[in-house]
Amino acid sequence: MSLSEKVRLAGVVGAGGGGFPTHVKLGGRADIVIANGAECEPLLHKDAAVMEHFAAEVVEGVRLSMEAVGAKDGVVGIKAKNGHAVDQVRAACKGTAVRVHLLGDYYPAGDEYDLVHEVTGRLIPPAGIPLQVGCIVNNVETLANIAAAAAGRPVLDKILTVAGAVHEPLTLTVPIGTSLRECIAAAGGLSVSSPVLMLGGLMMGEFSVNLDTPVVKTTTGVVVLPADHPVAMRKLTPPVAQARIGKSACDQCRYCTEFCPRYLLGYAVEPHQVMRGLGFTATGTERWNEWAALCCSCGLCTLYACPEQLFPREACDDAKGVMRKAGFKWSGSMTVKPHPIREGRRVPIHGLMRKLEVEKYSHPAPWREAGVRPAKVVLLLKQHAGVPAVPKVKVGDAVRRGQLIADVAAGAMGAPIHASLDGVVASVTDKNICIERGA
Repeated sequence: MSLSEKVRLAGVVGAGGGGFPTHVKLGGRADIVIANGAECEPLLHKDAAVMEHFAAEVVEGVRLSMEAVGAKDGVVGIKAKNGHAVDQVRAACKGTAVRVHLLGDYYPAGDEYDLVHEVTGRLIPPAGIPLQVGCIVNNVETLANIAAAAAGRPVLDKILTVAGAVHEPLTLTVPIGTSLRECIAAAGGLSVSSPVLMLGGLMMGEFSVNLDTPVVKTTTGVVVLPADHPVAMRKLTPPVAQARIGKSACDQCRYCTEFCPRYLLGYAVEPHQVMRGLGFTATGTERWNEWAALCCSCGLCTLYACPEQLFPREACDDAKGVMRKAGFKWSGSMTVKPHPIREGRRVPIHGLMRKLEVEKYSHPAPWREAGVRPAKVVLLLKQHAGVPAVPKVKVGDAVRRGQLIADVAAGAMGAPIHASLDGVVASVTDKNICIERGA
């Protein structure tokens, strides 16, 4: 059986947040495999913990991927500041064709366009993918899961960081489907009375106030903030108000564009032009929306660059939504040339944290065995890009940890779901399967 098929059967998807089914990538051909360990979201330490404690598995995942796609070169991208992780990965690389590439401590170093350029000097074509320049990029935890899949073990657990307004920030491993409430309890509990959860990080994550949100295959971490924190208040601003404020207040200063990492890399992304378009009628939307087409939604424009605290990232997201509905295909320039002052405009993580007013929460979140044993897990049927998985069990069925409980149709984009604990199926809906732990 091919590695791609083993990975498909194991339900491996992008563990860094994207959720793209990994077996699809392994079906291509490339000359370099890149492990993305950049982890640039402030306060998150999941990838650093994976590399420090599971370096051998990460490197094995890179090696296996290289064999599968015909690559001669393998690289693990790690920020130089994560010294313990660097040491462990370098030790694991000995005797292999895999090497370490040190990265600076800036945001967003984990953007694959930026990472591919930093590691190889190559520039992905506009609206393209790394494979077009001979590269395959996977998150470091994804690569550890590839190694497990090769040994016949499906994806059952998730490593994530719990940080922010909790008493004991930590990085831990829990069964997929565990509630964030239980993860936060393992971190000593909340230190605020009105929490807002930033799922996946402060910059690119989604917000929630639901502590019973289940952990999924793409959960990288949760940052807890008090509801009156400036970042939480901005995230909670209704979309209609975001657009109204932008339409009335944007003075076209261009700071959002001048700090945009994709613009600085040479791509046609200009958030200030999208903001200008908020004042337009429907006529001409096909033009101003194009300035958002190559945006990676990193959030720097909204949470760092804009001096008026407007919402250019959200305007770009809305523009991309309009283009998706219209079936827009990129037809702009394919020429990419990095901005000459790009290096001087990198945003250091310490400066970003100061701007976000989260320096008080900047504490180590070391990985430890937290021993979380949930009484039940809620397994979402869509934890990946593509179509939801279809349940293969019914209420009352006894299931074992590792058992297939949902799958996608042959040929469809998606990934199977496996039971993450021994128990009994308590409910099955079109959204999730709930399993209660057996006696």
